Amino acid sequence: MSMKMKLEEQEDLNLIPPTSPLEIDKDLTLLPRIKLNLTVHPSSPSLNLTSPIDEWKMKTALLTFLQTSHTLPFPLPEEDLVFKRFNKDLKKRKRDDPVVYGTLHIWNLSFITDKNEDVVKWRNRLVEKMNGVELNLQGVKFRLDVVVPDCDDFDLMKKNWEEFYAFGKRNLNLRREPDTIVMSGVPSRWFAETRVSSKPSMLVTHTIFSKFGKIRNLNVAEDDSDKDANDDSGDLVSGLYCKIVVQFEKYKDFHDALGVLCGRSLQKQGSRLKADYEVTWDKDEFFRNPRNQSQEKNNMAADHYRSEAPRRQVYNSRHSPDKVRPRRFRE
Repeated sequence: MSMKMKLEEQEDLNLIPPTSPLEIDKDLTLLPRIKLNLTVHPSSPSLNLTSPIDEWKMKTALLTFLQTSHTLPFPLPEEDLVFKRFNKDLKKRKRDDPVVYGTLHIWNLSFITDKNEDVVKWRNRLVEKMNGVELNLQGVKFRLDVVVPDCDDFDLMKKNWEEFYAFGKRNLNLRREPDTIVMSGVPSRWFAETRVSSKPSMLVTHTIFSKFGKIRNLNVAEDDSDKDANDDSGDLVSGLYCKIVVQFEKYKDFHDALGVLCGRSLQKQGSRLKADYEVTWDKDEFFRNPRNQSQEKNNMAADHYRSEAPRRQVYNSRHSPDKVRPRRFRE
């Protein structure tokens, strides 16, 4: 893995190699990685499954394929491939539903040249090699579908917003480019005030994101969207994650920050957890929505009164982090 770089020392974020870890705060680091979303369907849509799929056997079958086909230049650690049953009740499964879904992570990118297009090209070639692969499990054939998460495809997001502002806006008085990043699935405690609270702090969040550029507006709210509707394990608890919406003064700061956040996961010093947040651009104009503006104004006084730090500034919080009940966070 490439040497860790510090965000505050970088004059141009575009020059940061996509294979380099990036320290954005003394305790928080953005880890480069390749992430692929996987789904497995029966090769024959008419196949009637009579018994649940064994996720471990499916995982073993894919690991065996990756090793014997030399698809990867190194053996993939077992913990970097995760499968879950899509629906544990086969009676509820629809014909087009996958039987299992999961993710594949590649954390060691040292074999890739430090050029962005090389990382993207290598990732896309990997998708081509894996997509459509046939897996045999106890005499039953399954098809593997592989895609890059939308939040990891910076080029696609940029194309989408350029088309959105070129063709989707009829009022010429409106802005012609985005300036707001939406980041969800972020551990709340990582953006809290140390030894003060486990709730996300507007002050801490502003301090961290201001390193990417001057901030116009900031919002932090509880985020439960990361909870998997098909996962009944109870591992995810409401209130553990937050959603951050940050509006920059300049388009360039927005553009460069989003480029750095794409294709990386977040890790806090001392924690084994690697947070796979989702990041995208805001096409709904969150801070220009009159409803959101009204909610922000109603909460500003309460946020200021319950401030946990001296001289704490309120940055247009829609939901006060102090209203989030404390929960136990598993790392």
